[in-house]
Amino acid sequence: MNHTQIPSKSSLWDRIQIVQGDITRQAVDVIVNAANTSLLGGGGVDGAIHRAAGPELLEECRKLGGCPTGEARLTRGYRLPARYVIHTPGPVWSGGRRGEPDLLASCYRHALELAAQHGVRTIAFPSISTSVYGYPIRQAARIALSTVAAFLQDHAKIEKVVHVCFSPEDYEVYSSALAELVGS
Repeated sequence: MNHTQIPSKSSLWDRIQIVQGDITRQAVDVIVNAANTSLLGGGGVDGAIHRAAGPELLEECRKLGGCPTGEARLTRGYRLPARYVIHTPGPVWSGGRRGEPDLLASCYRHALELAAQHGVRTIAFPSISTSVYGYPIRQAARIALSTVAAFLQDHAKIEKVVHVCFSPEDYEVYSSALAELVGS
């Protein structure tokens, strides 16, 4: 498994980590699910999280009644190593002219706000909207990392945010984006 953590003068950047691996195996307080608006499971990360958590997750999600794009909902983690799952539906890429950057940033912000409200200290994110929803990964990585960094500046209780990349290529994109942000 690849890991990138860029050391910096600021402890802010020390709290952001990039790994290549399986989000369902992350030993963190909460994992974030790149969900659809129904919250009833799907393919990719969403399907993997539902399978790993077990049928109880679907039962709890049914009671939530869905979630609008850019917002977030919290459930228990059930059979996952994480205590909780935060579900956030990302935007479908339509060329960036339908508010996709703001909606994507909102996914990360709402998930972090919900995590902070529940006393979470460690959280793992997938790359939201970059697979089936077609969001260009380079743009998505910059939005994800800059949104997380901005949130962490005012929320010291969240100790670690892990961005979990499934493929080596995504890992390289996120690592490059983090290096650019740290250098700026």
